[in-house]
Amino acid sequence: LVVYNDDHNTFDWVIDCFVEICKHSLVQSEQLSYMVHFKGKAIVKTGVKKVIKPMKEALIDRGLSAVIED
Repeated sequence: LVVYNDDHNTFDWVIDCFVEICKHSLVQSEQLSYMVHFKGKAIVKTGVKKVIKPMKEALIDRGLSAVIED
């Protein structure tokens, strides 16, 4: 599950989404948000599609740009 950087979501919002949806710790979510910001994208979760797809949809529903890459 890859999340891309954008110009409208705040760090706090992205971090909250990673904690709530991806079940990451606060520290891991902060680190991932910085990776997304500075590198343009980051892999935020790996796993089987049936588990990852609802996470992708939830992130998109919250305004993030997320895709599943094979």
